[in-house]
Amino acid sequence: MARSSDDRSFRLGTGAFAGFILLTVVALAFELSRQSALSIAKFGMRFWTGTTWNPVSGDFGALPFIWGTLYSSILALAIATPIALGIAIFISELSPPILRQPLVYLTELLAAIPSIVYGLWGIFVLVPIVRKAEVALPAALKKLPLFQGPPLGVGMATAGLILAVMVIPFTSSVAREILKNVPMAQREAAYALGATRWEAIKAAISFGKTGIIGAVMLGFGRALGETMAVTMVIGNSPKISASLFAPQYTMAAVIANEFTEAADELYLHALIEIGLLLFIITIVVNMLSRLLIWSMKKRSTRAIVVPATLEEAPAQ
Repeated sequence: MARSSDDRSFRLGTGAFAGFILLTVVALAFELSRQSALSIAKFGMRFWTGTTWNPVSGDFGALPFIWGTLYSSILALAIATPIALGIAIFISELSPPILRQPLVYLTELLAAIPSIVYGLWGIFVLVPIVRKAEVALPAALKKLPLFQGPPLGVGMATAGLILAVMVIPFTSSVAREILKNVPMAQREAAYALGATRWEAIKAAISFGKTGIIGAVMLGFGRALGETMAVTMVIGNSPKISASLFAPQYTMAAVIANEFTEAADELYLHALIEIGLLLFIITIVVNMLSRLLIWSMKKRSTRAIVVPATLEEAPAQ
């Protein structure tokens, strides 16, 4: 009886902690909505699609910031994912034992570096490199919309690169743990069928692909909310452009830059509504990633075909 009571108390206690997480998310959404009520009432959905950001005239549209946030995050993901997976595969499958632990430590150390340090590194190292690369581009490429823009060095390309560097430790660490926990029987079965080492590694990657996708989405979420490093190198111009070299803006950066300058209530509410939009986008991205992982698991389960009974097999 005492054991049953202890089990019930433990279940209620842990359930309360889980409920606290849900309550925190709801409280965040409620407070952000309440504090941005004036902007929501005045602009409605036009705030999502508006391209003008003019605090003097009181006209606010968040589309340039939404574009800049998604563009920089997707660009960082495209750069970081193959590098992070390469690091994870090397450490878990190919690295000599003497190098494995130092590489793990150095990779995790990158995740502990403050964002402001990455921003300074971006200003003094990445910005000059990007500026020189833009100047050295062939004239034919400069005519393309993707490569147009003044040779400033600050812009979307620099922001994407610095975000990629910041995302790599998170993605590679989680992917490494996924590969480490793939059952050895998967690799041994591949070797038994005559697979090469690379084919055995591919079998391990295929087995853990849902977890690896989760690692990539975790890095994407990290890139969406990054503030200081991106603010220092993206150029902070509220314009929509496909160019990698044009200065642009992100939602987190505009809040960090202009929150203390919000002189009137509508301006302040507009900035808080951008925070609400960032919160909503983050929730949606995480929901889509969970849906993708769930659908992949479902397809993997359906791909396994097992005969119902041995009697159904044809007689020899």
